[in-house]
Amino acid sequence: MTPSRTAHGDPSHSTLAIVGGYVVPMDGQPIAGGTVLVEAGLVTAVGTDVTVPDGTPVVNAEGRWVLPGFIDAHAHLGVAEEGDGWAGDDTNEKTGPNMAAVRAIDAINIEDLGFRDALEGGVTAVVVKPGSANPIGGQTAAIKTWGGRTVDEQVIKAEVSVKSALGENPKRVYGDRHEMPSTRLGVARVIREAFVGARNYAVARAHAATEGKPFDRDLTNEVLARVLDGELVWDQHTHRHDDIATAIRLAEEFGYRLVVNHGTDGARIADVLAEKGIPVIFGPMISSRSKVELRDRGFANLARLAEAGVEVAITTDHPVVPINFLVHQASFAVKAGLDREVALAALTVNPARMLGLDGRVGRLAPGLDGDVVIWSGDPLDVYSYAEAVFIAGREVYSRDQGVRERSDLH
Repeated sequence: MTPSRTAHGDPSHSTLAIVGGYVVPMDGQPIAGGTVLVEAGLVTAVGTDVTVPDGTPVVNAEGRWVLPGFIDAHAHLGVAEEGDGWAGDDTNEKTGPNMAAVRAIDAINIEDLGFRDALEGGVTAVVVKPGSANPIGGQTAAIKTWGGRTVDEQVIKAEVSVKSALGENPKRVYGDRHEMPSTRLGVARVIREAFVGARNYAVARAHAATEGKPFDRDLTNEVLARVLDGELVWDQHTHRHDDIATAIRLAEEFGYRLVVNHGTDGARIADVLAEKGIPVIFGPMISSRSKVELRDRGFANLARLAEAGVEVAITTDHPVVPINFLVHQASFAVKAGLDREVALAALTVNPARMLGLDGRVGRLAPGLDGDVVIWSGDPLDVYSYAEAVFIAGREVYSRDQGVRERSDLH
């Protein structure tokens, strides 16, 4: 049974009221019989005493749960297209170890099948990242999972972070070629040299500006200088605890903001991560131990990180795990000991906060985007499913009718 709608309004419009549901705003306590009012695409009110303006389309969510759309903080949606082989694989630019200048947004195909799967799983935002073949893989992009005619119309933030990789992947890729870097030592050196170069570049750029002299811009160093200035997060692919320690060492040496991606062996040093305030985007969890550094991965490790006080989010690493299974990973982690409130935060407010997107998404609060999902019940219950998904107040998916075509939204 899908949520009922009043006959006097089009629920695809960017203004609507969702009434009568069990609202979990992730910004305060749950609200039984609550209302979420969205106007012009933004949440304007949440509560039990909300006045719904005359003529506003109303969705009755009585008996259902209402939450902000989920966020997958680390995926390759649209750059690792499913079913298209090499033609749709734009995940890794492997031609050099330092690819800071490349941007994920330039390769995202919004018609990748995974975007439709995301809506089915209640995922309304995703941070698309280059892969982990290179020590420095490129810039990431945060986008909505539906609604635009082009990817640019789905952008939350075109440049969120720079993806970097430690551990087996870059070591294997360049080692197989007998090129630098072929060891963990070499991978760390590439990153360290890149930041030394970026520091020198920033000093020279500032000096040229002071002297009023011309200066040749370099895309790679421009990006790394933004990391050093704190404008971009450093998204560090790393599984094994010793590689995480290297990530911390590099971050402290150069002073950039580190977010550990994967961190499946991070529970061994959970107290260190908590002490230093380093968040972890954990996962993927529903996957095989396909390489040595995944040997000790397990759902309970996420619970141990959270118990130590580490801020956590959850990744599918789509297409490693299908993006619509994001919520199931959270459910399995709860079964393994993760606090259920933390599990919901790991899908919403936590990834938004750690990647600087919390002014747009992650909560149901006035001023934030009207990205709302109506669930048949508790989303962490394996029997629950997304009944309706709204992005900026427009219905983009319903269980009965599937995904609304882009042409219907414009």
